[in-house]
Amino acid sequence: MMVREKVQMKKIDNASARKVTFSKRRRGLFKKAEELSVLCDADVAVIIFSSNGKLFQYSSSSMEEVLERRNLHSKNLEKLNQPSLELQLVEDTNYANLSKEVAERTLQLRRLRGEELQGLSIEELHQLEKSLEAGLSRVVAKKGEVIMNEIYHFQEKEAKLMEENDKLRQELLLISNARKRTIGDAGDNGESSESTNICNSAGSPEDYESSGASLKLGLP
Repeated sequence: MMVREKVQMKKIDNASARKVTFSKRRRGLFKKAEELSVLCDADVAVIIFSSNGKLFQYSSSSMEEVLERRNLHSKNLEKLNQPSLELQLVEDTNYANLSKEVAERTLQLRRLRGEELQGLSIEELHQLEKSLEAGLSRVVAKKGEVIMNEIYHFQEKEAKLMEENDKLRQELLLISNARKRTIGDAGDNGESSESTNICNSAGSPEDYESSGASLKLGLP
């Protein structure tokens, strides 16, 4: 079976061969475009200029309509890529409002720190003082809450440590009592052995009486 040799993608140097290939490929391209149009119900338009400037074209409908649709689509894309004047005005207004709000908040923060107070009236200074007092009271309340939480945490920790100390004290007491009982049992066993040895060394009562009788009779 012969395998078709793959054509290398480069310009064909021979002019005659190049024209023949162009003609064949052009017809094949137009055929594929027609198949695509029929199979997929698509509007297809193909425009080809040969090397000598000759025009070849194929269109599934009207070439002018397809080109007009293409131009209209390009214009719509340009409109989408370029923001409208109205949208630009809205963005500029929002930016200006945000900049103004940032400047006001920054000035308010500086005045709360005691800066840039010049030009304020008595009423404005009074309102600023009330704001500072309210903020200070909230800070003091929050500080007290944090301190109470820390105290409660330390109390819990202290109670837990005391409980662990009680357990350790009880364990030490049990160990001490066990040692005392062991020493007491050992002492009792020693006294019993000593008594038994004394009795054995003294002899039985019968031996004592026999010895005494022998002495009285003068027997050897």
